[in-house]
Amino acid sequence: MIVAAPAAKDRVKFNVGGRIFETTSTTLANAGRDSFFGPLFDENWDLKDSSQSVGGGEFFIDRNPDCFAVVLDLLRTGDLNIPPNIPERLLYREASFYGVLDHVRSAKWGPFDGNRLRYSKSISGTAPGDGTAIRAAPDGGCAVAHGSIVHVYDWMLSEEHPPLTLDHQRVNDVIWVDPENLAVSACERLGRGDGGLGLFNKTSGRLRFKFQVTHDNQVKSFTAGALATAQNPNHRIFSSCKGRSNEYGIGVWDQFTGKQVDFFYESPGWSLGDADRLQWLEERNCLLVATLFPRKDNCYISLLDFRTKDMVWSWSDVGAPMTVDERRVRDGIAMEGNNAICVVNEYEDLGFMDLRMNGGAIRWSSRSRLIMKGRMPDDEPCYPKLALHDGGQLFSSMNDCISVFCGPDMVMTSRLRRGYGGSICDFSIGGDRLFALHSEENVFDVWECPPPPVI
Repeated sequence: MIVAAPAAKDRVKFNVGGRIFETTSTTLANAGRDSFFGPLFDENWDLKDSSQSVGGGEFFIDRNPDCFAVVLDLLRTGDLNIPPNIPERLLYREASFYGVLDHVRSAKWGPFDGNRLRYSKSISGTAPGDGTAIRAAPDGGCAVAHGSIVHVYDWMLSEEHPPLTLDHQRVNDVIWVDPENLAVSACERLGRGDGGLGLFNKTSGRLRFKFQVTHDNQVKSFTAGALATAQNPNHRIFSSCKGRSNEYGIGVWDQFTGKQVDFFYESPGWSLGDADRLQWLEERNCLLVATLFPRKDNCYISLLDFRTKDMVWSWSDVGAPMTVDERRVRDGIAMEGNNAICVVNEYEDLGFMDLRMNGGAIRWSSRSRLIMKGRMPDDEPCYPKLALHDGGQLFSSMNDCISVFCGPDMVMTSRLRRGYGGSICDFSIGGDRLFALHSEENVFDVWECPPPPVI
């Protein structure tokens, strides 16, 4: 096939470290207006001033030419091909200089599919003791909580940002507010009044501000627990709050100002301040709150509507006609597209409750018991956990495995397993990656979806 040569005004030459590259403004436009190349062109991607180039013929860039060749090929084809002589860390540094790191990330992974996940690597942590929580960052990095410290890794996982240190307060939960900031909840130390919730910058580790709880016009000390965020509407942060007097419930803060904007107080006989999981349901404009065994002897799951200050859906196993094993719900997650809440017990049996029926019974899935590996060991510190991907796939951890469920009946279609590190105490999905944190060793595994083959 013969391709017509681009017009002369569309052609651009670069001298990168002594090597000449010739491309087109059309190719460079793929990098985006905010890239290194954007300021060289006007709104129509015509060169603003060719006199800026060397002798009016080429632009000189004092950078690595081998990496520039990879970047240029990525902009031309959308494929990322890294020659063996180029260290990936060097390429990422150069891609960051040209402002195309997002393009590299997108090309490195294929569309997320739990059945296509492949083990990539294991990362040993730098903190003593076991990790307690892991959270995937929107850009493919992650944060790992160990005791009173949160370690933050860049998306390359080759270096660690300055850790977030909470001065000996135990971390309860971590959540990414946006790609640059994390909210961290912690226990209050007895008599110190220094627990609660803070917003940290991921790059510097600096505390931006603390979130306060005000009751009767007084600032109260509190222990913050499970966290959730809502970008729509109004950019809110939610936290389970356990105070010393009446401030038990769910606090709500503005992400940008740090100001408390609401509080949902705990009703008698219900448990909100000890919640294990919060989840914002955008379609229903409600917050799911789940307090589960063994934190409490009984399990409570509810949907809160902050507009009306009402508990619009609720379920509890108090007085429910269940067996002892089935009532021990370990985790729960809402599946809005299915109008259901999925729960898991200590056998990794999945159960489903209909969101359209308030307080309905759990419909346990009998097939899961036939294909799972039996109950959790009595001395096992890690409980099954659930995660839901946007594509409708459900994930459940059990011992050292993560099961993937798909389809309208949530049939198990694959399992992810690595033997090193012991049981999985937490896992998280984000940035087209899955991260699994092990309990017995200070290590987490990284699972990625390979890009489709180049034809």
